[in-house]
Amino acid sequence: MRADARRNREKIMAIAAETFATAGVDASLEAMAREAGIGIGTLYRHFPTREALIEAVYCREVEGLAAAAEELRRTRTPDEALAEWMQRFVHYIATKRGMRDSLKLLLESNSPLFAATSGKVPLALRGLIGDAVAAGAIRRDADADDVLHALSSLYSTKDGPDWRERSQRLVNLLMDGLRYGAPNSGGRGGVDPH
Repeated sequence: MRADARRNREKIMAIAAETFATAGVDASLEAMAREAGIGIGTLYRHFPTREALIEAVYCREVEGLAAAAEELRRTRTPDEALAEWMQRFVHYIATKRGMRDSLKLLLESNSPLFAATSGKVPLALRGLIGDAVAAGAIRRDADADDVLHALSSLYSTKDGPDWRERSQRLVNLLMDGLRYGAPNSGGRGGVDPH
């Protein structure tokens, strides 16, 4: 794929992810193409159907979240990396919520999409949690599966204009709870309550 075609494809997916997160999958493809500065024909050359665009956006979001974990692990302290990644998870969930009906249909049709992406998000979180526990930045008993379960509950919370802000506050509370009782918590409840 030529460089300009790759840029167009990436721009379309970025715009679609944000549009799906805010307006759902029935949003106008023509409006997305206009916002990307391309014609609708170019959009359809990259994504012949709405479902193809939805699949590509979902894969992009999963891959982006997994890649973010690696980048944050290299560039932030373990607890900062975990906190920032969990905030990025809010955007991932917002996009996924916007595509929920389409993703459900893809799941029911046994699309290979989920086999290709399965396990990437839990694996990314496991690495971040492991680093933060090893650094003494979060509680020793922090379990990645428990944290993922708590984060995933954002998917089913009530829709509303303040959904994202509420979700980000909940993630901050979750992070505070993970730091509480950590050996190196810097005076933030340094005694493990368990």
